[in-house]
Amino acid sequence: MGAVVAASGLAAFAGCGGTDPQSQFHSGGGSGDGATSDASIDVLVLGGPDGSSQHDDFPNPILDNPDGGAMTVPSNAPSLFGPPSQGAQSGGPCLFEPEVGVLYPRNWLRPRFQWTAPAGENLFEIRIHVANQQSDLLVYTAQPSWTMPANVWDDLRLHSNDVAMTVSIRGAALSGGTLSAEALGSSGPIGVAPADAPGAIVYWTTSNGTSLKGFRIGDETVGVTLLTSQVKEVSLGAGDCLGCHVGSPDGDYALFSTDLDTWGNAVALINPDAGALGATPSFLGAGAQQTLATGPLGINAVSQAHWSPGDHVMISSDGTNLVWVDLEAANAASARGTIALTGTQTGGTLAGAPAWSHDGNTIVYVATDHLNSGRLGGDYQQQADPGGTADLFTVPYNKRQGGAIAPIAGANDPAKEEYYPSFSPDDAYIAFDECPNDLNMYNQHMAEVYVIAKGGGTATRLQANDPPMCKGVASPGVTNSWPKWAPAVTTTPDGRAFYWLVFSSTRLGTLPQLFVTPIVVKGGKVQTYSALYLWNQPATEGNHTPAWEYFNVPPPPPPK
Repeated sequence: MGAVVAASGLAAFAGCGGTDPQSQFHSGGGSGDGATSDASIDVLVLGGPDGSSQHDDFPNPILDNPDGGAMTVPSNAPSLFGPPSQGAQSGGPCLFEPEVGVLYPRNWLRPRFQWTAPAGENLFEIRIHVANQQSDLLVYTAQPSWTMPANVWDDLRLHSNDVAMTVSIRGAALSGGTLSAEALGSSGPIGVAPADAPGAIVYWTTSNGTSLKGFRIGDETVGVTLLTSQVKEVSLGAGDCLGCHVGSPDGDYALFSTDLDTWGNAVALINPDAGALGATPSFLGAGAQQTLATGPLGINAVSQAHWSPGDHVMISSDGTNLVWVDLEAANAASARGTIALTGTQTGGTLAGAPAWSHDGNTIVYVATDHLNSGRLGGDYQQQADPGGTADLFTVPYNKRQGGAIAPIAGANDPAKEEYYPSFSPDDAYIAFDECPNDLNMYNQHMAEVYVIAKGGGTATRLQANDPPMCKGVASPGVTNSWPKWAPAVTTTPDGRAFYWLVFSSTRLGTLPQLFVTPIVVKGGKVQTYSALYLWNQPATEGNHTPAWEYFNVPPPPPPK
């Protein structure tokens, strides 16, 4: 009948609490032979426990005996494993989900734990120590994964957010009621933020044809958001592209690139409550529709400040210059124009892949010597051409006129390609990808994600680039690509600002998968964390180019 757990009531939200928001905790434990300590991880915690608010939420021990399990977990498993330090100091399981050093949004889907173990280990202990819980959460299972029950997660995320906690895992061989070869595995800090992650994520999948899929934060499955056959504006086949998309600020539409007519663009309804999925917006003028369809255009951008009746504007690139498109234009001759870029560009004379600030005042773009006339929708994909360079610049929107350009200091290294820029929801920061010069930027395995202040400075490399050391893979080399911000930032009473980023990575294999990570800022200090895998996504599909907005996506199917 599944895991053996005791009932645990859901209590009211207990608040942030804590007295030392700048306190830190460190990882520990053994390493090698399938284990890892990830001792370099240094996580900014959280507010810390409120000594007057101790909880006893954990139904211990949890003996995980799912239907069809190969082996029954013995009732004396806790005594067999013994105290937390018992066992060899290395050689235990490698926990790769969650990664050590993660910080969960408070409204996240319930945590799943997955690991690999050396041959012979067939019984495992997961231990979660939480500073304001009276006892550790203890789980015993013969499976290589375990998902926390919803009632346990609800208590943990509400009572113990902003509280220091650690996770550790041990493995051993059980035979004839005797435990042997016990070994410590991964161990280190995890946490739950005192902040929710807002909105919904819509991403492009290239498996079984192409489509957009989406989910709201907390959903345990994903649903189809838009099929090629539903798009009314242009006629797309099952294998045609509708990627490199952005969401409209109202959450109703996706604006995306197609591989038709030299990489034109299209706009389609994705809100099922507002009409037929794929419908062309009523505000889209005939001239604008003609301009979008013929290309070349590419990665596009819209702004909340210019998405209202009489002012629906998109920014893109014609393969050489930045261009604006008046989406309401009735005449094709007046539907599109060039944004002037005044000044000297490093990285190349071409301009593409724009992002547009939410206040509508600033465009950040990529100055490059390799724009490929619309491939990846006007992206500067080089397709392995040599000699590629790329730097980030800003230019004022200035009522479509453009003006003086400015390099983003810290994101224009002459030895590196900086690309895929994205504005944070308050326009204070820019996330971007970086890789060495002369590499194909699209789906580049050497890419890593950085964050920098809008005005430039020292870029922060995200801890989320790095897979668990025990997995035997490292970044650069795992295709950390296409970072996009959540649509809102949350500030706590002690002055911490919680941002969230989604990106794709191939760290789990050859297929790109989606990951989320927080960026926490206080007093100008940027703190980053490990990457959270979204286990609701299909692991057998290639999931790319996410967008994160207040999307009105169709409800996903129920979990199986």
